[in-house]
Amino acid sequence: MARQPVPPCVGEGMVVRRVVLRSPDVVFFKGVVEACEGIAAVFAEHGGELFVAAPVGRQQELDALLDELCAELRATRVDERT
Repeated sequence: MARQPVPPCVGEGMVVRRVVLRSPDVVFFKGVVEACEGIAAVFAEHGGELFVAAPVGRQQELDALLDELCAELRATRVDERT
């Protein structure tokens, strides 16, 4: 049976952002996000398709970080900001 990726199950009080970037940039992206003192967790769908989950209280900080990283890495945000 083939494995099927599923989006992460994220509970109440969390926001999720989706980012698509080149596969070679995933390790750098994840390292930067995880180095930002627990701002978010990164989940890989497959290749360069990522989900980034953070507490609602850090939503603005997360969005600012993602905007900077996406500009630097030429990545695409495909989330709807809530």
